[in-house]
Amino acid sequence: MRRVTTATDQQQHLAGPLSAAVAQLCVRLQSQVTAHTAAGFREVLRRLSAPLQVAVAGRIKSGKSTLVNALIGRLVAPTDVGECTRLVTRFQYGTVDRVEVIFNDGRKQVLPFDANGMIPATLNVDFDQVSHIEAYLTNAVLRDLTVIDTPGLGSLDAASVARTEQLLGAAKPEEEESNELDDTSRNAVAGAEAVLYVVTQGVRADDQQALAAFTAATASREAGPVNAIAVLNKADTIAPESVTGSDGDVWKAASLLAEKQALTLKPRVADVLPVIGLLAETAESGGFTQADADALKQLAQLDDVTWDMMLVSADIFTTWDCDVPSGTRLRLLEKLDLYGIGQAVAAVRDEPELTAGALRRKLLDASGLATVRARLDAVFRARADGIKAAAALASVTALAQASGDLGERQRVNDAIEVLLAKPEAHALRLLEALTLVTSGAVAMPEDLAEEVLRVGGSADIGEQLGMQGRPRHELVAYALERAGWWRSFASFGATPAQSRVAHVVHRAYFLIWQQLRGN
Repeated sequence: MRRVTTATDQQQHLAGPLSAAVAQLCVRLQSQVTAHTAAGFREVLRRLSAPLQVAVAGRIKSGKSTLVNALIGRLVAPTDVGECTRLVTRFQYGTVDRVEVIFNDGRKQVLPFDANGMIPATLNVDFDQVSHIEAYLTNAVLRDLTVIDTPGLGSLDAASVARTEQLLGAAKPEEEESNELDDTSRNAVAGAEAVLYVVTQGVRADDQQALAAFTAATASREAGPVNAIAVLNKADTIAPESVTGSDGDVWKAASLLAEKQALTLKPRVADVLPVIGLLAETAESGGFTQADADALKQLAQLDDVTWDMMLVSADIFTTWDCDVPSGTRLRLLEKLDLYGIGQAVAAVRDEPELTAGALRRKLLDASGLATVRARLDAVFRARADGIKAAAALASVTALAQASGDLGERQRVNDAIEVLLAKPEAHALRLLEALTLVTSGAVAMPEDLAEEVLRVGGSADIGEQLGMQGRPRHELVAYALERAGWWRSFASFGATPAQSRVAHVVHRAYFLIWQQLRGN
């Protein structure tokens, strides 16, 4: 007897009303489709109620795993090159801390974390038979966020390169002549609403290609218009003199470089944000101790000439003759690097009575992690409902298209059209339009493409209109003016493909106008 999911089966973990509407559609249609299609609908329902998923990708040695540890707030992802760094690892919430090695044939092997609370460096399994790793943590951060750590591009290991490129959609599987990801990689990134792409000082051609492929791969499933944020990691290693206008300030140099990289990666990313992953990891994961704070306070007592000399290089810092033992200084260097050490000592000199906790918070502020988290919230969490609902509809549509029953296919498509015709479902139309524009499927003049991206790229009306902080009457007038312009463009001058997008944007402006008048 076929199992039919009911509305009461849902555990109220849906992202919002759009996800709930799609879930109800799946529940309602299960009794009207074949067993195979119904099984697919149950998988869609499971994904709809899953936490927001962020896939972290980038080149080898870009500091991806360090950033993963910072986001989770725990030293759990290995940062040294080893077996585990060659595999996709999914960090998700669980009631019992454990590691599950998932094999290509679906088998699982459960392992404990090592003595330091990290994924074991050696798995003691046939590595070639492993698909990926699932890491479960009783960590509050992971209750509404699953973090996916991916192997690095540029690895010297050919197998890891192939695995990562297939994961990112940058290479086709050897036996496949399609643009789709292989099954293992598709499972690894299934449901990823956000791509956090890690770059360092130079954006290379393969960075752009991999990001484009990864974005296209996830967008085709998620219908996400802006499903990627990039971070400029290791911002503290940028030489200020190499960036015009930095005025000798490291963070200002990093911010200017990030702005330049954002233009290079546009429109594949919503933003490029500078961050110091090592500093964030140390401050956020419990790596900064009272002993570290005491050592920094001792260093703060050195005279300026000596201190300036010690900050010239890591070698001088660890070998210079002073009262703080060389081993202690080496530990500080591994946790904070020279920039972080300099920031910490400056903070102590400004406030000699700083506690270890207060100093840790200052280091966290200096890392830039708070801005990254805020951007993730603004770009992805705020729109998770629409993104998840669009992803689910894409899956439902694909299941219907794969069905050999023409009547079943028509019933599903009719139900989807009824759902999309509702005014409250317009966000799904807008996400679809954004996907068409950002993927290049619909060519638009640059200024119009930027406007489409802006209107659909935020949940804040001021940002949608590009008029943050302006009086409401100005927002009302502008929304109505742009609604009229896009309606005219859809009717006169647009290609048929552009007209589809233009009608959606016109409707978006009109709904904004209505909302503003209602408020």
